[in-house]
Amino acid sequence: MAEAIVSLAVERISELLIREAVFLKDVKEEVESLNTELKRMQCFLEDVDGEAEQDTRLRNRVSEIRDLAYDAEDVIDSFILERAHQGGFQGIVKRFTSICTKPWHLHKIGVQVKAIQTKLQNISKNLPAYEISRDGEGSRSVFNVQRQLRRTYSHVEEEDVVSLEVSTKDVMTKLMTEEDRLHAVVSIVGMGGIGKTTLARKVYNHVDVRRHFDFLAWFSISQQCKPREVLLSVLMKVLSPSKDEREIIEKLNENELWKRLFDALKEKRYLVVLDDFWRSEDWDILKPAFPRGRKGSKILLTTRNRNVALHADPCSTPIELSLLTDDESWNLLCRKAFPRSKMGSQCCPEEFVKLGKEMVKKCGGLPLAIVVLGCLLATKQSVAQWEMVHKNIHGHLNELPHQDRQYGAVDRILVSSYNDLPYPLKPCFLYLSHYPEDWEIPKKELIRLWIAEGFIPENEEFLMEDLGEKFLEELIDRSLVQVSRRDYTGTNVETCRVHDLLRDLCTKKAKEEKFLEIIQQPLHEFKVTLAEPMLRRVSIQPRQWRVILKGEHPKLRSLLFPNKEEGEELCISNYKSFKFLRVLTLAKSDYKMWHVSAEIGNLQHLRYLKLYYNYKMILPRSIGRLKSLYTLYIKSGFDIVIPDGVFKLERLRHIVIKVDGMYPACGFRWRQGFTSKNIETLKFIVVDEKPVENNAVLRWTNIQSLGIIFTGAKYVKPTLILLTKLQHFRSVSLTLFDCSHLDLEPLSQYYHISKLKLLGRIEDEPHPNGHVLKFLPSNIVKLTLADCELSQDPMAVLEKLCHLRILHLEKAYMGSKMVCSANGFPQLVSLRMANLYMLKEWEIKEGAMPCLRKLELAYVYSLRMLPEGLRHITTLQELNLMGMLSSLEERIKMTDGREGEDLWKVSHIPYIHI
Repeated sequence: MAEAIVSLAVERISELLIREAVFLKDVKEEVESLNTELKRMQCFLEDVDGEAEQDTRLRNRVSEIRDLAYDAEDVIDSFILERAHQGGFQGIVKRFTSICTKPWHLHKIGVQVKAIQTKLQNISKNLPAYEISRDGEGSRSVFNVQRQLRRTYSHVEEEDVVSLEVSTKDVMTKLMTEEDRLHAVVSIVGMGGIGKTTLARKVYNHVDVRRHFDFLAWFSISQQCKPREVLLSVLMKVLSPSKDEREIIEKLNENELWKRLFDALKEKRYLVVLDDFWRSEDWDILKPAFPRGRKGSKILLTTRNRNVALHADPCSTPIELSLLTDDESWNLLCRKAFPRSKMGSQCCPEEFVKLGKEMVKKCGGLPLAIVVLGCLLATKQSVAQWEMVHKNIHGHLNELPHQDRQYGAVDRILVSSYNDLPYPLKPCFLYLSHYPEDWEIPKKELIRLWIAEGFIPENEEFLMEDLGEKFLEELIDRSLVQVSRRDYTGTNVETCRVHDLLRDLCTKKAKEEKFLEIIQQPLHEFKVTLAEPMLRRVSIQPRQWRVILKGEHPKLRSLLFPNKEEGEELCISNYKSFKFLRVLTLAKSDYKMWHVSAEIGNLQHLRYLKLYYNYKMILPRSIGRLKSLYTLYIKSGFDIVIPDGVFKLERLRHIVIKVDGMYPACGFRWRQGFTSKNIETLKFIVVDEKPVENNAVLRWTNIQSLGIIFTGAKYVKPTLILLTKLQHFRSVSLTLFDCSHLDLEPLSQYYHISKLKLLGRIEDEPHPNGHVLKFLPSNIVKLTLADCELSQDPMAVLEKLCHLRILHLEKAYMGSKMVCSANGFPQLVSLRMANLYMLKEWEIKEGAMPCLRKLELAYVYSLRMLPEGLRHITTLQELNLMGMLSSLEERIKMTDGREGEDLWKVSHIPYIHI
């Protein structure tokens, strides 16, 4: 890991030499010399990577080099900050050219640089056994890593990495036994990494289980169990409240919340999964909220502790998962080590077999360890490389007591897989430790944070975001990160997560390397004072809704605040105490205008800024001084005032401005002339005048995701025509206010977009050119039509979009009849229709929507019955109904043993939630 930290310092100094050369003329030689010395140390660290763990003297030297790299980074950042305070280019040139002697500030920089260089040279002299004379990039440079990443492994996701048939039957039998007693708990018990969650997820998604229960909910429990968060999550799922109802529920006190959940579940046959439960006392707090429910209601618990399972339900014998046999272990290893082969254990070349079987035995039958080991071996092509892995695993085991060797071997395998990472990926992996246990990590957010931290290098061949995707794919291929959800395309990652055992490794290594520290807020305190002034990154994980951060922290680079509930609040007492920050997330909750402090403009190193507020937010003009800003994400509950200077920041790559209930005034005006060539995400820009005459917008050569708010129809077509010249679009959102008689013909030329949202009224009277929607791009994969209030049935046009997978219609159609034709929607997987108030009749012809898996109908008040054609859609797995006619609901229910007259239409659907 130290080589990655040195590499980051080298990148920072190289950037300084390029960007600030005019200001370094008197100390340029010293800075270049330091850069060369750091590069030599970087090569040395790569050469001894892994050896330091077994050599105390070497480990100390590596720590010294790492700390000096941190010091070098501090000197560079201090110089940039000082220069900014002296008035930028004009001020500093005037000051420097008015005196003959070397300026005091540069003299100070020169002294500090020289001192670091001298210390590095002394370390070099004390390491005569190692050759560190190379000046070039190391053998595992960023550029070599890029070449490796172009040949990513044939990663095949296997939801079930081992055979769980017997255990699945046991769990399902217990779940579907109709006991009539309070708190009937089924428990799955086993050590971390054995497959408890995999088994629970398999059962939870099983067709028979989804048919059996009226209501199902899943919640991942962490070691720091938050009972209120658990119950609130389950209650939100069972009630599916509107936004206003949600706000009321979030304000309930604990007793009210307990009672509300109890009442919501008491008439249902429910299944609630509590995954990864740790303590008996947490169960004692939660259980009063769960009623007896209808006969057969169950709670499914996964835990590492058998006593917790017995405490939760002494009448139920826990299902204990056993470790894999030798044969099962060997087959699983071969599937992972040779992913391109379909021959299982037969595909392993003979010369690898003996080594492989010795290594897999060290895994002790633990599936997680076997999978990680197999993915590590998949990167090794020769017997010599397999022998090196074997040596690394075996090396430390003799030092452990015999009873600890099995668990020591598992830990060693995970450490070996981490050590084997190319050095640019190590900080990317360690950065995951800042997310809480069981956190679903959004891919876009993670990659933007990596970029802000400097982990992803700039180069001409890749966009940094694309390279970040490749880094994440590599971590997934090595099974160090798990895919949680795929996006609308069905192939790309949307969210990911880290297994608990790997997160433990991640957290431990991050702390050892002085890379990142997790701060738990004291239970009954609002104010948190960081005790360690040398911390470089901290993740604040609150236990109270409000956190005020205090203290002087001159070294701090990142203040991370992963928050699920927007009600949580993080304030910092003094921006001057955090002058080196690169990453900052602030959340505030109040009903007054938030005038964001002008001091935020002094954070000259800031690259990532995320602000949450539930009311009106006013940004200061000083925010236009944040010249290093890459990502600006602002979410407000009401309105946002944005100064013009924000849109003159040339390094900005992502601007996301979200306001609940989008108003025409929210966003920023086209006339402000934002023309950054680096911009990739831009949401939302307001167009209320003619597009820019000089086509300056065509500098947006990298734009991929764009949100536009139109306040009049006459500028829609010319704007859309102008944007057809940008070829990297993937996602477009068009919000339309007072836009009658639209001409959407230019959309047909948006050949590259896969995601489109149209929000606002669209007049669609019969027209000789055909339906207004016929110009939608044929390659669209996800389409949202909201508040369009169309008078003609849109299905006739939409069903011809042969690539469409996801369709959301919200107040999109005001007619009374809708028809889906045979062979229409050939790829549609998910359909949501909401607030189609006038729809009375829906007809689905046989052969329509042959791939549909999920259907949701919400507040379609007038629909009298579900279409008969649903019975022909055999792929349908889930039907959600909300706010529908009670007579429609009764027609598909089983009441007192009597089938509703339309139940035959939907009886094949595993999960129906009303």
